[in-house]
Amino acid sequence: MNQKVNLSMPFKRGPDRRNSQQDTGKPPLKRLKERRTAGPSWLNLFQGIDDSVINQALDDMDVLVFPENQIILKPGDKNECIYLLLSGKLAAYFDNQFNPETAVEIKPGECIGEFSAIDGKPVSATVIVVQESRILKLTPESFWSKLMPIPGVAKNLLVSLTERIRRSNEALLEKYRKQLELQYLKQELDVARQLQAGMLPQSPLFADRTEIEIDGVMEPASEIGGDLFDAFFVDEHHLFFCVGDVSGHGIPAALFMARTISLMRTFAMTTTQPNHLLERINHQLCKGNDADMFVTLFCGFFNVHSGQLIYSNAGHNPPVLASSNGVSKLLLPKGAMIGVIPDINYTNLEIHLKPGDLLLCYTDGVTEAQTGEGEEFSEQRLLELVAANTYLSIDELLLLLRQTLREFTDNLDLTDDCTLLAMRWPTGNKPYLLS
Repeated sequence: MNQKVNLSMPFKRGPDRRNSQQDTGKPPLKRLKERRTAGPSWLNLFQGIDDSVINQALDDMDVLVFPENQIILKPGDKNECIYLLLSGKLAAYFDNQFNPETAVEIKPGECIGEFSAIDGKPVSATVIVVQESRILKLTPESFWSKLMPIPGVAKNLLVSLTERIRRSNEALLEKYRKQLELQYLKQELDVARQLQAGMLPQSPLFADRTEIEIDGVMEPASEIGGDLFDAFFVDEHHLFFCVGDVSGHGIPAALFMARTISLMRTFAMTTTQPNHLLERINHQLCKGNDADMFVTLFCGFFNVHSGQLIYSNAGHNPPVLASSNGVSKLLLPKGAMIGVIPDINYTNLEIHLKPGDLLLCYTDGVTEAQTGEGEEFSEQRLLELVAANTYLSIDELLLLLRQTLREFTDNLDLTDDCTLLAMRWPTGNKPYLLS
């Protein structure tokens, strides 16, 4: 004689029996007979119904124990049973992404499998055990022959189905809402990327000026970045140029970058002293900088007639200088990052380029680009690459650098923005003094 199942609370573990593979289609699970101290009317399906009637109908039914991460039902399964969750937690997923934010939680007292058991169609959702769960399995014979004739069971089932549909719809609507928000955000970022690209000089730079060869490129790590470069003539023979790197990535860095470029273009037209330029930019960017952002900058004024280069630096990487004496890092004056310390002073250094000399400015996203194993490209590799290819044109050199970085990182996604600005004083120039 089979032992009667009592669905009262709380659970007390009874004798174990092994569940057969034929019963569930899953690896063997423990069958437990549960004994309780209160009636089964706490279950949604049996609310408002006399406990003795339910206990009699459920005579000889078993309670199954499912371990965490066990899949109970999956799309395409044929299912004729209804499962009542007695304890633990289940989650129903309606796609293959298993996103916790779109999962429908199944709580104790609720049932699963009722849709497929009623209409005979394959299961449409994946039901996974989130916490070890005890589940009462109602076979077709017991459900339709013993439970459905009981007054109130059919109504409770309809209420449960309605609640399940409502919660499923809410989860799906939330998923679609987030997808629309993500799509809208991507569109906004695409516009921001185009606007940011429009703020930077467009290649080729100054193709009509034979006194200088200069070009640059910026590749953001995300849709929009915080790196910057710029170059423009402040008068007939003075070229202003700069390269910078804003802290962080994404929209905040892009906004800080846009503000930096705007200030720089304004102040560069009123001075030819780069240290004064950095001091004025720093003064403005320190105001209201509650986000504690900063930017490193290297900038200079180059006289395309005389070869004179006056430059200053604010915490940026030293450019590479390729001359007849070899390839080396440009000597830099000391200077703190912009936006950190108010009223700080910066200093200038001056050199005279010779015809054929090359200056390559970059951001640390270049030298710190990494392989999958974490090896960095390094300043040394950059110096060696420039030294071996000084004969190339500016455009060819920038293209080679970009291709080399891609090969070095195995085309992995950038972890930091990468910016390059190369400038060469052509060999046809004849230096002469011009203030």
